[in-house]
Amino acid sequence: MPKVTEEHRNARREQILRATWRCVAREGFHKTTMADVIDESGLSAGAVYGYFRSKDQILTAIADRSVGTVDQVFHDLLADGRAPHPADVLQAVLDRLLDVAGQGDGDLTLIAVQAWGEAVRGGEIHDMIQPRIAGLRDHWVEVARRHQTAGGLGPDADPEQVGRVLLGLIPGFILQRLLLGEVTPDGYAAGVRAMLEA
Repeated sequence: MPKVTEEHRNARREQILRATWRCVAREGFHKTTMADVIDESGLSAGAVYGYFRSKDQILTAIADRSVGTVDQVFHDLLADGRAPHPADVLQAVLDRLLDVAGQGDGDLTLIAVQAWGEAVRGGEIHDMIQPRIAGLRDHWVEVARRHQTAGGLGPDADPEQVGRVLLGLIPGFILQRLLLGEVTPDGYAAGVRAMLEA
């Protein structure tokens, strides 16, 4: 039996993720079944279940992709002790999110909203997504701390509270974009800058 390379495994995993992405974007999370994913992927049931035991696991892997790319934005912007303006960080995060969102056959941000809906109900998806969201909040708290140290926030401001608010700007942007369609990363970041510098 030929040995399966890591490259082959990664390609198959990607094939399953993209198939799920298309199904959920087209039908919604609840209507999408593992049978739909199997059909859409063109793989056998055994092949799909060899990578993911459930639809929840696939959704978590898709969420990991978007959170992972956002993590990288924070690491890049906070490297070497820099103190970027929160509005600059927000714009970089939103630009990257939209870049990732447009890489599949459906809008990843639409899937993210459905994942949040599932996560608040508790269970496996909540347990998988909650620490990832908490990690993003920690990044924002660090942005707030550094901004305060650089004189951008008053000495009485609580970086923990500011970080929580900054985290909330991301889902706010996504919901406005999906429901209203008239919001852009640069305009949104400009509004945040105006509020913080008022």
